[in-house]
Amino acid sequence: MNTADMTAKIADGQGFIAALDQSGGSTPKALKGYGVEDDAWSTDEEMFGLIHDMRARIILSDAFTGDKVIGAILFERTMNGQAGGKPVPQALADKGVVPFLKIDKGLEDEANGVQLMKQNPGLDELLAHAAALGIFGTKERSVINLANREGIAAVVQQQFEVAAQVLAAGLMPIIEPEVNIKSAERAQADAILLDETLKALDAMPGDDKVMLKLSLPATPGLFQPLVDHPRVLRVVALSGGFGRTEACAELAKNPGIIASFSRALLSDLRHQMADAEFDAALGEAIDEIHCASTEKTLVAA
Repeated sequence: MNTADMTAKIADGQGFIAALDQSGGSTPKALKGYGVEDDAWSTDEEMFGLIHDMRARIILSDAFTGDKVIGAILFERTMNGQAGGKPVPQALADKGVVPFLKIDKGLEDEANGVQLMKQNPGLDELLAHAAALGIFGTKERSVINLANREGIAAVVQQQFEVAAQVLAAGLMPIIEPEVNIKSAERAQADAILLDETLKALDAMPGDDKVMLKLSLPATPGLFQPLVDHPRVLRVVALSGGFGRTEACAELAKNPGIIASFSRALLSDLRHQMADAEFDAALGEAIDEIHCASTEKTLVAA
């Protein structure tokens, strides 16, 4: 797939984006969910090797194809590794899956009800390296815990500044200002985020597009103006801590938004499974998430 093919697939593909980008802090939890206990490794290198083996197994599974999984978000180490004897981005592209890269370096401490991204002075070099490996786009995450307009405006401003840097490198940014679904101010935060994001989109120079990765809104259909915005290539949703059944039910209430799930995709997979059992469990999850992404329920007015 060339860039034009990848753009068309992400814009119009009837599927979802797999989030395979757990990083340092979340890797032990991801491995534990996969049935690998903490005593299975003694160094970070061994830990990252185990999580890479899990991701490679997913990517190489017969259930994981571009028919239903139109994209996959990678951790940097995964991007630099191999699956089936090929560089991971190539292995994905060969299956019709568009590769993305997680580029943020974690979160700052909370201020004004939000957590901004940490500074990333090596970003230009990382973007150039990713482009050389065939990566199509990036993902960068911030967190919103409270309905604080000053804080949310700062999150949106930082996200769009990073997005401009990504676009300048020839890649497609996925802007991810995650609203904490456990927040008591979730609905209000959703509304402020919508307002600030629309202002930022309207102020974008040129004619480039961005993608948005958002928490499923407390009010179904709230983000429709973002889905319809001419500067947005695609809106995807994170599961945000919802189990797969609940995440899919909420996703199906939001026309035009597709999934970009991690835990909700991987929750039934175990290291100990035989390949046939593993492929069946992964295929069942993919089918359920694909259905919620493509076959929407009508939301009552």
